[in-house]
Amino acid sequence: MPKPLARAAALLSSDARADRVVPPSGHTAWLTSFTAGAMTFLCVFALALSLASGRLASRWSDALARTATIRLSAPPEQMQAQTEAILALLATTPGVESARALTDEENRALLAPWFGADLPVEELPLPRLIEVTEADPGYDGEGLRQRLAAEAPGAVLDDHTRWRRPLAEAAGRLRLLGWLSIVLIGTAMAAMVTLAANASLAANAQVVRVLRLVGADDHYIARAFVRRFTLRAFAGAGAGALAGLIGIMILPRTDAAGGFLTGLGFSGAGWLLPFLLPPLAGAVAFFATRHAALSKLREFR
Repeated sequence: MPKPLARAAALLSSDARADRVVPPSGHTAWLTSFTAGAMTFLCVFALALSLASGRLASRWSDALARTATIRLSAPPEQMQAQTEAILALLATTPGVESARALTDEENRALLAPWFGADLPVEELPLPRLIEVTEADPGYDGEGLRQRLAAEAPGAVLDDHTRWRRPLAEAAGRLRLLGWLSIVLIGTAMAAMVTLAANASLAANAQVVRVLRLVGADDHYIARAFVRRFTLRAFAGAGAGALAGLIGIMILPRTDAAGGFLTGLGFSGAGWLLPFLLPPLAGAVAFFATRHAALSKLREFR
């Protein structure tokens, strides 16, 4: 076994005599467990936010990547003729897979969130929308704009570029915010565990001095604190991760929430990631407590 792993195993191995150095209960016990549980609970949601942001960016980018919209503004008596001219032009344009004009029902559905479902679309001078699906390879956007200007001066091509870029940037920043939150949560947990370990060592200073008098070295004394606080953090983190998973599972579905939550949660193998948080919390507590214990013991000399 490698030396670091052997040392970690020795630190975590059970020793009833060394365990008596650390009180089994008290404010340091519940503080460590509660902190690990609360931080892990928040970490589950931060992790879900990061993964959901990536899925959201991919889904929206894919949905807009191969589509474009032509908005036609023309007098009512010319609307149908120019629409047919645009559809005929698109049918002969290389890189265009399909094109169709949206119906009045589809226009009403698009405007319903703002104006209600009873909007009289037929009586309003709305522009005609034409949906364009891009083939592989795609069309020449600038060339298509020039041909549209010649056939229908009131037609405007929107390839959704101005929508895709901000969405991708926003999703990337949300993902970065999620990972930054995870780092800050881990740092805060390490600080709280360090404070709890220092408090426990200070409360047992007299016991530590007696142990030194009978020949115990610092690593033997630190082993009890490291083992006790690591197990407390692991148990608290396990409870926090379980509570976080339950919270994620009881969130309303995206369709039930009107799309507001945008699929916050895990999918597929992502459901296994929260189970990695308790071991990580234990590792953070292990190194934080070991550093705090050895530093504090040096002060007692």
